[in-house]
Amino acid sequence: MRKIETMPKDSHPKSEVLEVAKRYARRETSGLYSILRPEVALSTQEWQREMLFLFGSVCGYTDVDLRDLRLVDVGCGYGGHLLDFLRFGFAPQNLYGIELLSDRVAGARARLPVALDVHEGDASTADVASESQDIVFQSVVFSSLLDDVFQHELAERMWSWVRPGGGVLWYDFVYDNPSNKDVRAVPLHRVRSLFPRGRMTVRRVTLAPPISRRVCRIHPCAYHLFNLMPFLRTHVLCWIAKD
Repeated sequence: MRKIETMPKDSHPKSEVLEVAKRYARRETSGLYSILRPEVALSTQEWQREMLFLFGSVCGYTDVDLRDLRLVDVGCGYGGHLLDFLRFGFAPQNLYGIELLSDRVAGARARLPVALDVHEGDASTADVASESQDIVFQSVVFSSLLDDVFQHELAERMWSWVRPGGGVLWYDFVYDNPSNKDVRAVPLHRVRSLFPRGRMTVRRVTLAPPISRRVCRIHPCAYHLFNLMPFLRTHVLCWIAKD
């Protein structure tokens, strides 16, 4: 089994890494993103459905292929997405998580199989072998990075890990959230500039959370009704292929 190692803890992290930790420390979600909320469950099911469609119809993967694919989750948090990949058929020894915040690392390790490695540290300095991964995944990580240079550096590192024929799986929002100055949108032109050599397949997903919270109070089915209007979807799911 290949090891993924992060820089020693006594090394000096970049200032943006410290700022990211501070931003997350002051966030208070009050359960807004609990999977028990109908709008969260529906949006999660939506992007997962689109992701599986990309795997099957765009990438040409089969159920057998999923068991052998190697995937790194950048900013894996408490391991929720890694649990999803396990449920979809990925093998635990082929999945790896990298997470900056120690409490989230501890939470992920408590939830995931022992065979699935979760490493604590800055993903931009993670020692992942070049062209060793079929999929490098990020979910709403780049919208929390406010430094352009750091974004580019991390994107270049992620791209270097992808083997030819694999790709970056990207999920993030494309509209600014005026109520949260700790995040910023990552529009499609920015994604293309971060991965200029990639071939992108894009899906617009996720009904705007302020809208979905309101309409789901009326009835969960209202999520699908309002989500029929693409301009109300705030996120993109991208497969960025390395040919």
